[in-house]
Amino acid sequence: MNEIEAVNIDASIDLNRDSFFRDVLRHLTGTLQDVVGLDDASGFVSVVGQRIGDELNEQYKSALQLEKLDREQVTQVLISLKHKISGNFVVVSQTDEKIILQSTSCPFGDKVKGRPSLCMMTSNVFGVIAAENLGYAKVQLSETIAKGSDGCKVVIYLQQNQESNDASGIDYFQG
Repeated sequence: MNEIEAVNIDASIDLNRDSFFRDVLRHLTGTLQDVVGLDDASGFVSVVGQRIGDELNEQYKSALQLEKLDREQVTQVLISLKHKISGNFVVVSQTDEKIILQSTSCPFGDKVKGRPSLCMMTSNVFGVIAAENLGYAKVQLSETIAKGSDGCKVVIYLQQNQESNDASGIDYFQG
Protein backbone atom coordinates (compact mmCIF):
# COMPACT_ATOMS: atom_id res chain seq x y z
CA MET A 1 0.00 0.00 0.00
CA ASN A 2 1.41 3.36 -0.91
CA GLU A 3 1.12 6.61 1.06
CA ILE A 4 -1.76 7.99 -1.05
CA GLU A 5 -3.88 4.85 -0.48
CA ALA A 6 -3.21 5.04 3.27
CA VAL A 7 -4.37 8.68 3.40
CA ASN A 8 -7.55 7.81 1.48
CA ILE A 9 -8.32 4.97 3.88
CA ASP A 10 -7.78 7.24 6.90
CA ALA A 11 -10.03 9.95 5.46
CA SER A 12 -12.91 7.54 4.91
CA ILE A 13 -12.97 6.24 8.52
CA ASP A 14 -14.68 8.40 11.14
CA LEU A 15 -12.52 7.49 14.11
CA ASN A 16 -10.95 9.53 16.87
CA ARG A 17 -10.02 8.88 20.46
CA ASP A 18 -13.23 10.34 21.89
CA SER A 19 -15.58 8.32 19.67
CA PHE A 20 -13.46 5.20 20.19
CA PHE A 21 -13.71 5.45 23.99
CA ARG A 22 -17.44 6.15 23.80
CA ASP A 23 -17.81 2.97 21.74
CA VAL A 24 -15.73 1.04 24.28
CA LEU A 25 -17.92 2.29 27.15
CA ARG A 26 -21.11 1.57 25.22
CA HIS A 27 -20.06 -2.01 24.49
CA LEU A 28 -18.65 -2.56 27.97
CA THR A 29 -21.84 -1.40 29.69
CA GLY A 30 -23.99 -3.23 27.15
CA THR A 31 -22.09 -6.44 27.83
CA LEU A 32 -22.41 -5.92 31.58
CA GLN A 33 -26.14 -5.25 31.27
CA ASP A 34 -26.58 -8.39 29.13
CA VAL A 35 -24.43 -10.67 31.31
CA VAL A 36 -25.12 -9.55 34.88
CA GLY A 37 -28.29 -7.49 34.41
CA LEU A 38 -29.05 -3.79 34.62
CA ASP A 39 -28.93 -3.57 38.42
CA ASP A 40 -25.50 -5.16 38.77
CA ALA A 41 -24.13 -3.27 35.75
CA SER A 42 -25.36 -0.04 37.37
CA GLY A 43 -23.60 -1.13 40.56
CA PHE A 44 -20.28 -1.55 38.77
CA VAL A 45 -20.62 1.85 37.08
CA SER A 46 -21.57 3.34 40.47
CA VAL A 47 -18.26 2.27 41.97
CA VAL A 48 -16.40 4.06 39.19
CA GLY A 49 -18.68 7.10 39.56
CA GLN A 50 -17.96 7.23 43.29
CA ARG A 51 -14.22 7.33 42.66
CA ILE A 52 -14.51 9.94 39.94
CA GLY A 53 -16.85 12.01 42.13
CA ASP A 54 -14.31 11.94 44.97
CA GLU A 55 -11.49 12.98 42.62
CA LEU A 56 -13.46 15.79 40.97
CA ASN A 57 -14.69 17.08 44.32
CA GLU A 58 -11.09 17.36 45.55
CA GLN A 59 -9.94 18.99 42.31
CA TYR A 60 -12.64 21.66 42.41
CA LYS A 61 -12.17 22.39 46.13
CA SER A 62 -8.44 22.68 45.58
CA ALA A 63 -8.85 24.97 42.55
CA LEU A 64 -11.25 27.16 44.55
CA GLN A 65 -9.01 26.91 47.64
CA LEU A 66 -11.94 25.87 49.79
CA GLU A 67 -12.43 23.15 52.39
CA LYS A 68 -16.16 22.86 51.58
CA LEU A 69 -18.46 24.20 48.94
CA ASP A 70 -21.78 25.89 49.68
CA ARG A 71 -24.96 25.10 47.73
CA GLU A 72 -24.35 27.74 45.08
CA GLN A 73 -20.77 26.57 44.59
CA VAL A 74 -21.88 22.93 44.40
CA THR A 75 -24.39 23.88 41.70
CA GLN A 76 -21.75 25.78 39.74
CA VAL A 77 -19.26 22.89 40.07
CA LEU A 78 -21.83 20.38 38.76
CA ILE A 79 -22.57 22.64 35.79
CA SER A 80 -18.87 23.29 35.17
CA LEU A 81 -17.79 19.67 35.20
CA LYS A 82 -20.59 18.63 32.87
CA HIS A 83 -19.78 21.47 30.45
CA LYS A 84 -16.13 20.39 30.43
CA ILE A 85 -17.20 16.94 29.22
CA SER A 86 -19.94 18.18 26.84
CA GLY A 87 -22.85 17.52 29.19
CA ASN A 88 -24.55 20.88 28.56
CA PHE A 89 -26.46 21.02 31.87
CA VAL A 90 -28.31 24.15 32.97
CA VAL A 91 -29.94 25.09 36.25
CA VAL A 92 -33.72 24.88 36.19
CA SER A 93 -34.02 25.90 39.84
CA GLN A 94 -32.23 25.71 43.14
CA THR A 95 -33.32 26.14 46.72
CA ASP A 96 -32.00 25.00 50.08
CA GLU A 97 -34.06 21.82 49.59
CA LYS A 98 -33.09 20.82 46.04
CA ILE A 99 -31.27 21.60 42.84
CA ILE A 100 -32.90 20.77 39.50
CA LEU A 101 -30.70 20.50 36.42
CA GLN A 102 -31.55 19.72 32.79
CA SER A 103 -29.54 18.86 29.73
CA THR A 104 -30.18 18.18 26.08
CA SER A 105 -26.90 16.36 25.52
CA CYS A 106 -24.91 13.61 27.19
CA PRO A 107 -21.14 13.35 27.57
CA PHE A 108 -21.48 9.84 26.11
CA GLY A 109 -23.34 11.23 23.08
CA ASP A 110 -25.75 8.88 21.34
CA LYS A 111 -23.78 5.93 22.74
CA VAL A 112 -25.78 6.29 25.99
CA LYS A 113 -29.03 5.25 24.32
CA GLY A 114 -30.12 1.91 25.72
CA ARG A 115 -27.36 2.02 28.36
CA PRO A 116 -29.06 3.41 31.49
CA SER A 117 -26.29 1.97 33.66
CA LEU A 118 -24.05 4.78 32.31
CA CYS A 119 -26.38 7.26 34.02
CA MET A 120 -24.95 6.07 37.32
CA MET A 121 -21.89 8.16 36.49
CA THR A 122 -24.00 11.30 36.69
CA SER A 123 -25.88 10.14 39.76
CA ASN A 124 -22.73 9.23 41.66
CA VAL A 125 -20.62 12.21 40.65
CA PHE A 126 -23.44 14.64 41.49
CA GLY A 127 -24.39 12.77 44.67
CA VAL A 128 -20.85 12.49 45.98
CA ILE A 129 -20.01 16.15 45.40
CA ALA A 130 -23.29 17.39 46.90
CA ALA A 131 -23.19 15.08 49.94
CA GLU A 132 -19.50 15.61 50.72
CA ASN A 133 -20.01 19.37 50.81
CA LEU A 134 -23.57 19.73 52.05
CA GLY A 135 -23.97 16.62 54.21
CA TYR A 136 -26.65 14.79 52.24
CA ALA A 137 -27.96 14.34 48.71
CA LYS A 138 -30.51 12.17 46.99
CA VAL A 139 -30.19 12.08 43.23
CA GLN A 140 -33.24 11.35 41.12
CA LEU A 141 -32.75 10.85 37.40
CA SER A 142 -36.30 11.72 36.41
CA GLU A 143 -35.60 11.83 32.65
CA THR A 144 -32.64 10.40 30.76
CA ILE A 145 -31.49 10.23 27.18
CA ALA A 146 -30.43 6.64 27.90
CA LYS A 147 -34.08 5.67 28.44
CA GLY A 148 -35.34 7.52 25.38
CA SER A 149 -36.05 11.07 26.57
CA ASP A 150 -34.92 14.05 24.51
CA GLY A 151 -32.84 15.21 27.45
CA CYS A 152 -31.95 14.56 31.05
CA LYS A 153 -33.58 16.01 34.13
CA VAL A 154 -31.78 15.51 37.42
CA VAL A 155 -33.19 16.45 40.82
CA ILE A 156 -30.69 16.63 43.67
CA TYR A 157 -32.46 16.70 47.01
CA LEU A 158 -30.33 18.33 49.70
CA GLN A 159 -32.46 17.55 52.74
CA GLN A 160 -34.18 14.45 53.99
CA ASN A 161 -37.84 15.35 54.15
CA GLN A 162 -41.15 13.94 52.95
CA GLU A 163 -40.57 15.03 49.35
CA SER A 164 -37.11 13.45 49.14
CA ASN A 165 -38.27 10.34 50.97
CA ASP A 166 -41.11 9.91 48.45
CA ALA A 167 -38.82 10.45 45.45
CA SER A 168 -37.09 7.61 43.67
CA GLY A 169 -33.34 7.87 43.54
CA ILE A 170 -30.15 7.12 45.41
CA ASP A 171 -29.20 8.58 48.79
CA TYR A 172 -25.66 9.87 49.36
CA PHE A 173 -24.19 10.79 52.73
CA GLN A 174 -21.11 12.66 53.75
CA GLY A 175 -18.26 10.21 54.18
